[in-house]
Amino acid sequence: MFNRKVQRAKRHLRLRQRVVGTAERPRMSICITNKNMYVQFIDDACGKTLAQANSLKEKAANMETAKSLGTAAAEAAKSAGISNVVVDRGGFKYTGRVAAIVEAAVAAGLSIVSSKEEN
Repeated sequence: MFNRKVQRAKRHLRLRQRVVGTAERPRMSICITNKNMYVQFIDDACGKTLAQANSLKEKAANMETAKSLGTAAAEAAKSAGISNVVVDRGGFKYTGRVAAIVEAAVAAGLSIVSSKEEN
């Protein structure tokens, strides 16, 4: 049975084959649910979450909340010493709330690095 959850999980697995976070440029993992949104900055080499932000205190998971979450995530990343990240959209399409989170984080000072770039 292929429902939307299974299809999103398959897309996420395909995406994770290319997106790997390191200590220099951690993976910015985005998770969107109907009620809340979560952002984590993960170092896959040692398997640790370096910083995180969520929208648990907000009443709705709309576009304005997504923009404020992107700004809060960028501030949390900067306080942890993170400036370059690679985006893991979690199998979601890069539109709507996912795009608003990433664009707000970039506007707040984070730099998005391509997953294929090797430094």
